[in-house]
Amino acid sequence: MKKNITKIEPKNCHFLNKKCVVAYARVSDGKEAMLHSLSAQVSYYSDYIQNHKNWEYTGVYIDKAYTGTKGERPEFQKLIQDCRKGKIDMIICKSITRFARNTVDMLLITRELKNLSVDVYFEQEKIHSLSEDGELMLTILASYAQEESRVVSENCKWKLRKKFKSGIPNNFKIYGYELKNGRLEITTKEAKIIKIIFKNYLEGLGKNAIMKKLNKLKIKPKISDFWNESTIDKILRNEKYVGDMLFQKTYVNNHLEKKKIKNSGELPMYLVKNSHEAIIDREIFDKVQNEIRRRAEIYKPKNKLKSESKYLFTSKIKCEICGKNYRRKINGVGTKYEKAVWICSSFNLKGKFECSSKQVPEEILKSKIAEILNLSEFNEEKFKEKFKEINLIEISKAGSLNFIFQNGTIMRKVWSYKSRSESWTPEMKEKARQKSLERSNQNACNNGS
Repeated sequence: MKKNITKIEPKNCHFLNKKCVVAYARVSDGKEAMLHSLSAQVSYYSDYIQNHKNWEYTGVYIDKAYTGTKGERPEFQKLIQDCRKGKIDMIICKSITRFARNTVDMLLITRELKNLSVDVYFEQEKIHSLSEDGELMLTILASYAQEESRVVSENCKWKLRKKFKSGIPNNFKIYGYELKNGRLEITTKEAKIIKIIFKNYLEGLGKNAIMKKLNKLKIKPKISDFWNESTIDKILRNEKYVGDMLFQKTYVNNHLEKKKIKNSGELPMYLVKNSHEAIIDREIFDKVQNEIRRRAEIYKPKNKLKSESKYLFTSKIKCEICGKNYRRKINGVGTKYEKAVWICSSFNLKGKFECSSKQVPEEILKSKIAEILNLSEFNEEKFKEKFKEINLIEISKAGSLNFIFQNGTIMRKVWSYKSRSESWTPEMKEKARQKSLERSNQNACNNGS
């Protein structure tokens, strides 16, 4: 009888004891040339791994615009986690400097991987971390790489400080200007927005209100899609808008951590007067600085300990729309928030553009809690005792208060509050009118003779 033999190809090749091999690639900035180099590395290692019959290609981990001295590289962290899960047998990297420039971190990582039986092969140095002399060579070469990083960092600092002493700016972006041939030149369209920001602030608008106004008008800042309060604050304080330039406001602490630190007198600063064309008149700029100081004095907490204490519902109320916590808000008499209200932190900082949630008066919260506890009126002590059983109070899109208990049950309470015309007494309206007059008089003083 003639035998008929058919070859059945395997569906799973893991039993052949193939090594699960990956590559790690990194570039320290996002420039086009660097990214092209990164693309070439990825293509090379994909082919390199797949051309080894006893290796199984598992992928390439890529970090773009991260330095080797910093530990927050997301793909590198993912790579280490996958090694801990037993998914990887071998890592290929172009060189030690691509893997890490910090000797201590290098040794800690390679030793951990060694204990996990994960080999790291550094192609340029031709070193396997699992080899007998691997750790000795890695220690020597990583120390060299770390020292090289320090020297490069010091050279960069020296070049920057030499520029500062000569009044030459470093490459940076600032709203209202473009850096051309080492000088700041006004961008007309952006300069108009800068003038509006300064004008609005002197007219009485706060930084948060200006931010919300620009976002509502869909005017974008230089390097992001939305304005935030800190950006407005920096613009109002920035001496560059009057034609001056102060260098070395911040500095980098060291070549390993690379943390940017505010210069509070540790290093010299260099002020260049009239270095470029101004957008804001010096008189207006000085008025804004005085107004910033005046408002800071008015709104400065009189009792620091009291301002730092937590309120009754702090961290207990969550917004269903954006997931952020609610915060307590109260202003002076005659203002929008005369009585205490709880408001979503996203809405409070960025307005409806960020979150369309509703504010909840504190008296409503207390009355609804009293209903749940079957009390004639809110009792703080009984609330604290009962809240141990409640995980969270959630403000829903539909305007209900959802009390979520630890056992998983949810108790909903619908609420509503009076309109502004119904809730304001004649006395409140008169106080608001007086406050508006005072604000108008103050603005007239700021803009007057």
